[in-house]
Amino acid sequence: MTEPRVAGSGFALALRDCAVMTRRGMLRLGRVPDELAFNLVQPILFVLLFSYVFAGAIPLPGGGSFREYVVVAVFAHSLAFMGVGTGTGLAVDMSRGLIDRFRALPMAHVAVPVGRANAELLRALLVTGVLSIVGLLVGWRAHLGVPSTLAGFGLLLLFAYAMAWVGVTIGLSVRNPEVAGTAGLLWVLPLGFVSNGFVPISSMPEWLQPVAAWNPVTAVVTAARTLFGNPLGLDDPGFWPLAHPVQAAVIWSLGLIAVFVPLALLAFRSARSR
Repeated sequence: MTEPRVAGSGFALALRDCAVMTRRGMLRLGRVPDELAFNLVQPILFVLLFSYVFAGAIPLPGGGSFREYVVVAVFAHSLAFMGVGTGTGLAVDMSRGLIDRFRALPMAHVAVPVGRANAELLRALLVTGVLSIVGLLVGWRAHLGVPSTLAGFGLLLLFAYAMAWVGVTIGLSVRNPEVAGTAGLLWVLPLGFVSNGFVPISSMPEWLQPVAAWNPVTAVVTAARTLFGNPLGLDDPGFWPLAHPVQAAVIWSLGLIAVFVPLALLAFRSARSR
């Protein structure tokens, strides 16, 4: 039998339910260590490959350390890719009937997507911490002091939270985990690579440069590099997001959250009627 709900306002009960589902998501990370290991191993390999294989092959406009340039890109790239795992994991829960069990419980249904997104944010915090240590080992440094460095990490985590909600929306919109993984890659790959993450925008064809400049990953990476005091790889900003990267990154992240939170909740309600 389920425990009776305690008295209280609906909002307070919903917050409690969200906290319970967030805790469940965090406990799941410890019980599925291979998933967490994959989330850590892939970005570590990216840091090592780009730092030691490509460091001498890609010149940066304005000079500077390519390792400091690329490590920040791996931060953002890895956090974006985590959204794919979020969607796939929710699709697996859907296919196994776990979401239906949650619906049978006397709890706020909003707690399921909110708890999953919150757990993904905490996982992103762990991944970012490990990547920071690896980055320090290969030569990455933050040069502008503690407040600016914390602001850079905060911006990266805000972006990770936005990407988590994109993944939640996809995971609740499809039943097949394979489809969820494919759908996630369809938006993550262009975002990750059509950006200034790994190569300067000036090296791209002219028709592609505006696309890369207005890419949310470009805004987040450029903003984080600015706050960390790392090389930007820019001859001339030219485009508004490059000239005002912090503002652009905040706008992109909050905009994605504002769009995909309602879509995720709508997808959850639609999934209930299937």
